[in-house]
Amino acid sequence: MHRQRKKIDPGRLGLDFDGVIADTAEVFIRLACDKYKHCDFGIDDITDFEVDRCLNMQPALVQSIFTEIMLDSIGTGLKPMPGAVEVLGELSELAPITVITARPEPTPVREWLKIFFPASTCNRIRVIAMGAHDDKIRHLHTHNLDHFIDDRAETCVRIADTGRDAFVFEHPWNRGRHNLPTVHNWQEIRNLCLD
Repeated sequence: MHRQRKKIDPGRLGLDFDGVIADTAEVFIRLACDKYKHCDFGIDDITDFEVDRCLNMQPALVQSIFTEIMLDSIGTGLKPMPGAVEVLGELSELAPITVITARPEPTPVREWLKIFFPASTCNRIRVIAMGAHDDKIRHLHTHNLDHFIDDRAETCVRIADTGRDAFVFEHPWNRGRHNLPTVHNWQEIRNLCLD
């Protein structure tokens, strides 16, 4: 039985960056093919968050591609997930938005946001870069956030274990790895908070 959820205050919601706001899988697949001639896979073949476990690619190459995306998100052509710009714009009008990323540096994320998002939205987005997947709970506590959306199922499970709401942004690499609520797109995130 599904209980009716109370609308989420955007000011109490934390968001992951890669795989939620930014379409990191698309750029990874494109770079792997264009630059390294690994063209024999698509998004449905990425069935594990640790990409080298499910693709026929050396871990060092996988790491190299992800590092390139992290250090030069603009130059690699990283794009927003469909609907992210519009919905984050709406949510930021109601409250400041908090992005908590496992990336080690906030600057490439901030610079990327400036390319795709209007200044009025960027000025209302706080970016916390922590350099690790498993430290997000501390930042949720510090910034008084009760809800979080991430594409890494293990992160969401840990967050849910603290009594906070965790939503998994569904992708092939997190299917069947959790029993948590999911969102499939930014319209569903909007529905959690608005109307």
